[in-house]
Amino acid sequence: MEKFSIIIDHQTPEIPVPSINAVVSSEKMEYYSCAASLSDMEIFIFPNLMYSLVLANIMSPEIWKWRENSWFTNIEKKSFTYKVNRVKQYIMDHFVFNLDLDTWGLTDKQTEIDRFKDFINMDALSQSNALFGYEGDRYYFNIDIRRHFGLDKYQENIIPYWKTETIEAMQAFQYKENYHSGAGECVSLAALYVSALFVVGRIPLEKMFLIATPLHSQNFIAEKEGFMTNNRRIVTKNMWYNGTELSAKARRAVENEKITIVSHLSGYIHTFYPEASIQPEDYSFFRQKFESFLQSDFNFENFVNFLFSQEKYWNCFQYKHMHNGKECYISMRNVFNAQKSSKNRFGNGSRAALLEEMEAQAFSQSPLAEKILINDFESYLTEHPKLSFEAYSDYFLKTLLIGHCANVYNMFEEIAAFLHITPRLPNEKEKKFPPLAESLLHISTQDTREEILTNIKIKAKEKNSLATLAMYTYRDMELISWEPFLKAAIERNPVCIEACSKLSIEEIYHWIESFPNESIYSEKRLAQPDEVWNFKRGDGIEKAILLMNIAVNTNYICILDANLNEITLEINTPNSTPKSIFSFGSVKNFKKHLKIQKKD
Repeated sequence: MEKFSIIIDHQTPEIPVPSINAVVSSEKMEYYSCAASLSDMEIFIFPNLMYSLVLANIMSPEIWKWRENSWFTNIEKKSFTYKVNRVKQYIMDHFVFNLDLDTWGLTDKQTEIDRFKDFINMDALSQSNALFGYEGDRYYFNIDIRRHFGLDKYQENIIPYWKTETIEAMQAFQYKENYHSGAGECVSLAALYVSALFVVGRIPLEKMFLIATPLHSQNFIAEKEGFMTNNRRIVTKNMWYNGTELSAKARRAVENEKITIVSHLSGYIHTFYPEASIQPEDYSFFRQKFESFLQSDFNFENFVNFLFSQEKYWNCFQYKHMHNGKECYISMRNVFNAQKSSKNRFGNGSRAALLEEMEAQAFSQSPLAEKILINDFESYLTEHPKLSFEAYSDYFLKTLLIGHCANVYNMFEEIAAFLHITPRLPNEKEKKFPPLAESLLHISTQDTREEILTNIKIKAKEKNSLATLAMYTYRDMELISWEPFLKAAIERNPVCIEACSKLSIEEIYHWIESFPNESIYSEKRLAQPDEVWNFKRGDGIEKAILLMNIAVNTNYICILDANLNEITLEINTPNSTPKSIFSFGSVKNFKKHLKIQKKD
């Protein structure tokens, strides 16, 4: 049931909220309002939102400004790997990972359950979403998930919004207190990567897939052996198996969680929805490339990388080495401790350089008691490079490991899991895929921003669902209906309300008016109230909507008049006491008249 009455007097927008009936259903309005709030939980319910954010970023002039940066000079002429690494370093230099509870505020489980009960089975939601009870299959079950996210100080029913940011909101973190650069959470960074790799790196969207698990979002780039993004970083196939803490973090979600959503330009596939919108050949291509990325050979370098990732085995092995002309021995614990702080690695061609870095007293002239000689592993694997994994396991367990280190007998099961990950993807055999659609979006790396904007706008008018949702995520308020944006503004922007709870309307107005009169969004696009509040800046109409949000949620009735560069907000109490009128200056040049109040 709707909590607020929103009445807007304006012309019919070019891209209205899609509806079969003349009156838009509350469910449809909820769907399109989520394009403005963009929380993680909303993306889980409405998976098209994930790619609509990618398209909104691609339409944004901000991402196209990156092309003009000297860091990317002539990038279009470079190799694929160069492009990926160049974009990666730019993102690492300009954005930090942010997942605090204060930025976008809190809600409660029952409120969100009431919102979503018409869209998804709540038992399925509680089993698959971290905010509604999911704790992961292994790793996350072993930690207190609420303590991990800082929610332990709140009642069990309290959950965060964790909104996903547009590129404008990500960059605007530089204005937020205690931040010195841009920021964003994992879905924001995943969407930013796809947008930047397309616009700046000229990498086709068809090769990039967004992957969402209940607790994390990453991308898979289906080029060469494959690339994974993980928050700000890029992980190559070699890095995936190098045994470092960084690769362990990148692998964690795929190893421990079901993959809920795979999102692509042609559509998505979702664990719980029986119908998929992604083209079946695109999903088949993704699955083949992704599963190949998650498989690697059993060779000596991978064996050493596995050992490096498992400290419990370090005391089981030693290495025989010629040191200063003498045969000597060194514990692999000493080797791996040295490797932690070195650019060199024991398992590849930089071994000699790594050993040269080590202190002489680390070497013993006699074999170390009860330690397996890792040289024997290297010799056998080098001499027998084509055996099956089972044959290697059988030989090493019976020949080299017998009588040494009791805990190594489970080691080969763990090596198999290290080298062969079977991703728990949505099962395409259980889904109904769409027929080949003439209305699919086609966006080329050769297109200009203006051509892409026009293309998506035309597709939205033709009622392409992804294009329409992208326009609502992009928030060009001259083209779309205002109701979804305002619904999100007054129902899902709690931070400014909480911060101003002890202030009068007049005090709040003067505080808001002290903010720079600058929107973080260009053209006819608008910020949500908590974006204005967090980044302490906004156009006059954005400031008026911020004040309106606070007033309506504290039982005032608000009437907003936008007359080009003049904005007037009239605030009345329900008992008809004298009204207050507040004025704001604007450069957005809208002509709107709207009234909002609580229905009760």
